[in-house]
Amino acid sequence: MSYEVTATRRRPQQFEDLVGQEFVAETLKNSIKTGRIAHAYLFSGPRGCGKTSTARILAKALNCQNGPTDKPCGTCSNCQEITKGSSLDVIEIDGASNTSVENIRQIKDEVMFPPANCRYKIYIIDEVHMLSNSAFNALLKTIEEPPEYVIFIFATTELQKVPATIKSRCQQYNFRLVSIDKVKACLAEAAAELGIQADDEALFWIARESTGSMRDAYTLFDQVAAFSEGHITYEKIRDKLGIAGVERLNSIFEACAEGQPETVINLLDEMLQSGVSIEQIISNSADYLRSVLLIKNGVTKEALLGNSVERYSQKVLNAWNAIQVERALSIYLQLYRDIRYSLSPVYELELAFSRLCWLSEFVSNAEVKKAIDAAQSLLRGVVPAGTGTATVTSAATSGTGTSAAGANTGTGAGTSASAAAPVTGATSSSTETQKPLTINPIPNGLPRLSGLDAADDADEDLPEGGENGMEGGAENPFSNGGPLPPEQPAVQGVADERLKLHIPQENLTAEGVVPTVYIPTPTKEDSFSLNPDDESDEDSGSAASDDDDWSNTEVPPDDGYYPEDEDFTPYPPVTQGASSSSPLHNTNSQTAGSPTTGTPAQISDVFTTADGRTISVAQLKGTVMANFAVNEGFIAVDLEKTGDWVVSADGVDTTVFSEYDYSRLQKNIPTISAEIGRVCGKPMTFRVSIKTKNTASVQKEVPPQVKILVDMFKGTIVNS
Repeated sequence: MSYEVTATRRRPQQFEDLVGQEFVAETLKNSIKTGRIAHAYLFSGPRGCGKTSTARILAKALNCQNGPTDKPCGTCSNCQEITKGSSLDVIEIDGASNTSVENIRQIKDEVMFPPANCRYKIYIIDEVHMLSNSAFNALLKTIEEPPEYVIFIFATTELQKVPATIKSRCQQYNFRLVSIDKVKACLAEAAAELGIQADDEALFWIARESTGSMRDAYTLFDQVAAFSEGHITYEKIRDKLGIAGVERLNSIFEACAEGQPETVINLLDEMLQSGVSIEQIISNSADYLRSVLLIKNGVTKEALLGNSVERYSQKVLNAWNAIQVERALSIYLQLYRDIRYSLSPVYELELAFSRLCWLSEFVSNAEVKKAIDAAQSLLRGVVPAGTGTATVTSAATSGTGTSAAGANTGTGAGTSASAAAPVTGATSSSTETQKPLTINPIPNGLPRLSGLDAADDADEDLPEGGENGMEGGAENPFSNGGPLPPEQPAVQGVADERLKLHIPQENLTAEGVVPTVYIPTPTKEDSFSLNPDDESDEDSGSAASDDDDWSNTEVPPDDGYYPEDEDFTPYPPVTQGASSSSPLHNTNSQTAGSPTTGTPAQISDVFTTADGRTISVAQLKGTVMANFAVNEGFIAVDLEKTGDWVVSADGVDTTVFSEYDYSRLQKNIPTISAEIGRVCGKPMTFRVSIKTKNTASVQKEVPPQVKILVDMFKGTIVNS
């Protein structure tokens, strides 16, 4: 008897033999038992999962001489002919080779004849998605109302390419990938049938490489069995098929975890010289890192890992955290996409392994954010919740009020530290002085910041506790912290400005709660009112009642309401018909004795237009902006950003601070000049220039808190 490959030899012959397709098998069996047989079926799913085998089993079940039955005998002539593929009434057609309308027309002619020997004439069209649109359209009427003795069974791996009109006329069954455990069990049975000894690790590797396809698993099994000499082992597969193997990957990734690039490059070269391809190394490395990541997340299922947990190096598992392993896996996934366009795939591979040598120093964005948030809380003097409890005691003596923070029993990321809130103990009398509370600037539970290590150096010249309550006598870098904002006075009895809140020192508690707040009562001398609209008790003498009789919700009083000020000079009244020797002259300049021409007019000056009207420069600017606001709103907005207007005999000069505003005004100079000339009654030119700001900056001292953050994150302070 000739050799038969395992995939053909172990092809399912009964519905019970289908692996991983229990839903499809049960549904078809129940349909046959109840006699609810459809005229068209559509089987879809990945390759090698049993679509064609199921079609043949269904054909035998319907045409068996003992049927229709859900358990075909397999011994009658009809069953044997269908199994061998020689039945005249079960026609298998390759859709990839018969795609034209002529092939479908032949089927339409054949269905008019009843079956020769069997009960049903069954057409099995494999890869039906390869048919042309015309062929599909030609099939529509036939599969919708075929003769009662005709059944169509379509199989496809790309369901999305089958027209919806075909799908709607068929019963659809979706086939699934087979799990690794079931594939391994089938491989073990196949090895037992052939009398071959196979290790579980080797069968696991074959099952994983098959990616859920039984046909692929049997094909790879035959290849491995050919060179294994009766005993299939993982080591033989690794050496013969050129795969990296867990042992080699353990060695190379251990060197990466220890930061030894020289060893890594040498091991990588040995792996390449042994015949392992670059693509295989990348694929195996990605699988290895995926398994490590699953183990780091508590997944130990052998079917998912492909190997037992003990096969993976503990050095690698302990050296990197889950975030760093995710980063390594993303490097190899991206590497597999990049090597096809690379100058040298070997260089890309070496670079990827070199990057893993410093993977222990990789810090993710989430970790950076967590560190910054902790540093921010530290700078603010806020202890995050859950970092431990502090015991605060205060004692009152006749001389000095003292308060001390008890030791914190919690443990933090770096060192255990006190985490008491910054409070001040109560005193027995108002004349007693208060001693600041000694506080460790690193609350318990926060990460140890390397920038604070300098704060632990003791200064022998300082008294015990440090100048600012720092441990070891070092200066506290957070000297500006405390229960009060920097602008609030901490000395009892010193009032703040009238618009600020004065918080007495004795109102502070250990929890930082301020039960009462003192707001100073305004007096007559304060010259402001709490409620300008309050009309009650107007002559009581308090600022709250003596109102100025109007508020911002009413119409302001006339200009004559307020007394004249000697230093205040209002704009001259606008007169009509004023004459001048020059069509445009500066009235104020004439009064001061300055020449009438060539002298720029300031914004508070007035001048006479060509038609005899006397207006101020402010009125000129407002009139021009108002005219533009009607139809050219953007020009009006740009003019509003200009500085003082200086009017001369032939035009208007002004300045802007922004390059952007300057460029916008430059584009509209002809339009603006025409509008100014229309208002002035003569041709005028609008000129604009950029006014530079004083960029001289005063070097400011960088706060110590900012220096600490810069030292920790290796940044640079940039003056704005």
